Amino acid sequence: MKAVAYQQALAISEDLSLQDIELPKPNASGKDLLIKVEAISVNPVDTKIRANVSAEQGQWKVIGWDAVGTVEQVGDQAQLFKVGDKVWYAGDLTRAGSNAEYQLVDERIVSLAPTSIPTANAAALPLTALTAWEMLFDRLQVSKTEPKSILIIGAAGGVGSIMVQLVKQLTKLKVIATASRPETQAWLKELGADQIINHRNPLSEELAEQNNIDYVVSLNNTDEHMAEIVKVIKPQGKFGLIDDPAELDVKLLKLKSISLHWEFMYTRSMFQTEDMIKQHELLSEVATLIDQGKIKSTLGEHFGQINADNLKQAHAFIESQKAKGKIVLEGF
Repeated sequence: MKAVAYQQALAISEDLSLQDIELPKPNASGKDLLIKVEAISVNPVDTKIRANVSAEQGQWKVIGWDAVGTVEQVGDQAQLFKVGDKVWYAGDLTRAGSNAEYQLVDERIVSLAPTSIPTANAAALPLTALTAWEMLFDRLQVSKTEPKSILIIGAAGGVGSIMVQLVKQLTKLKVIATASRPETQAWLKELGADQIINHRNPLSEELAEQNNIDYVVSLNNTDEHMAEIVKVIKPQGKFGLIDDPAELDVKLLKLKSISLHWEFMYTRSMFQTEDMIKQHELLSEVATLIDQGKIKSTLGEHFGQINADNLKQAHAFIESQKAKGKIVLEGF
């Protein structure tokens, strides 16, 4: 089968950072599905893994954790799907990824794909939808009925783009989103954000208030915003993040008794948690919301066919931190 992979962790500008190769086609067993990959999207995690984690000696590392495809083979213990089903998923960080023609995925983290949108549009959503949903409802346990407020920092990217929509559709929260460029601010307005502020300026000045936000979610550059986050969040408020700040002074949270919540979408699959099947259920709910017309794809750019050259361009664009929505590639 065709695949895009690498052996040594390198900068994306290096020729060998991503390569077109051939690998053996795998077979499904146990709870696994063998899925023929049709479209993928690229996430910041792809760039981080590629830049920092080399393949095992003599092996190839296939990355990519978002895909839509068709079930080609069902493992002997799998019960949720049949051959021919169109599915979507975000995969498992500990296994070979979706930058290949075929991929093995545990059925508990897969659901039927939405039927009302094109394959490429659907591929933009699984990882970010799971991350946003888990952050909101599993980690922060945001109220679905109370008219509270949430500040989403870095909201124009993949996770923020779907988080804004989920909050607007499923809760009564006021959504305050941050973006620094006219085009990303316009994007967030289109997605339904109630208020948009510029994170290039101090958050407390942009909001013209302190001690007033119930929930704050930081999606990037958390260390730069930490002092301002503490200023604007309410006493006993909840603060969540998904990035990897080099330093994080949690003592700043003490005076207000602010709770800290870290979301890592791969926790359930990586540790085979008892509730691992919840990702199957969450993706099913998101597919229903899409097919009901309540939320839309966050596809920002289509970079063409799945190959090393196009994936290199996608990685470089994400690393530039100028991406709006998600980057998708389709077909081999």
